[in-house]
Amino acid sequence: MNSFSLQDKVVVLTGGAGLFGRGLVAAIAAAGAKLVIASRDVTKLQQVAAEEESVVAEKLDQGDEASVLALRDRVLARFGRVDGLVNNSVARPMKSPNAPVAAWEESMRVNATGVFLMTRAFGEVMCRQKSGSIVNISSLMGNVGPSLELYVGTNMGDPPPDYFFHKGGMVNLTRFYAALFGRNNVRVNCVSPGGFFNHQPEPFLSRYCERTFLGRMANNDDLGGPVVFLLSDAASYVTGANLPVDGGYTAK
Repeated sequence: MNSFSLQDKVVVLTGGAGLFGRGLVAAIAAAGAKLVIASRDVTKLQQVAAEEESVVAEKLDQGDEASVLALRDRVLARFGRVDGLVNNSVARPMKSPNAPVAAWEESMRVNATGVFLMTRAFGEVMCRQKSGSIVNISSLMGNVGPSLELYVGTNMGDPPPDYFFHKGGMVNLTRFYAALFGRNNVRVNCVSPGGFFNHQPEPFLSRYCERTFLGRMANNDDLGGPVVFLLSDAASYVTGANLPVDGGYTAK
């Protein structure tokens, strides 16, 4: 079972204080990794790091290339290598389909350009090492269209289009870099989680749960195991994959 361990592997996780991020930090740290968590709000990350072992917080503006390269250089200066990258961070500036164009542009800067910058910068390091694993956190919304009927009778409004755009793009960006980096023994995979329970209003919650095989939304413990697996040597022959972790929502 040692192949499932992340003992002494250096892993970079963008985000870490949000809904999925906090559970990912706990799982990756528990698997033994030396974990670097990075985002713009480093104060929140420092609080998370203080609650775990072998976790350090770093500042990052994911949509800015200079910030991405500076983070890469700090990680290399401290640890000498990078074994894993989890592209988890997401910005949600667009709140509705009618939001200003500036909100769309900011979303693309962080969520599209930023993921590309992180993947290229840290992937190049892994390619030089001839080893590494990148895990992209997409969404079931990157695999299917919106179920607008879920929102009827709530105050949630229609979901904005940017999230569907960049999460769908992340799935195919995964395949591109799996092809490009595979020759250097670097794996690139994607995880597509379902909706996360966050005290959503009825009737959204009951409708959503009826759409899943397991009859519930995701919680803090659901995403960590699949991500740790994909980072680990146990997944050494898995690359270019998109793994739904959605309770069966997209299979129904």
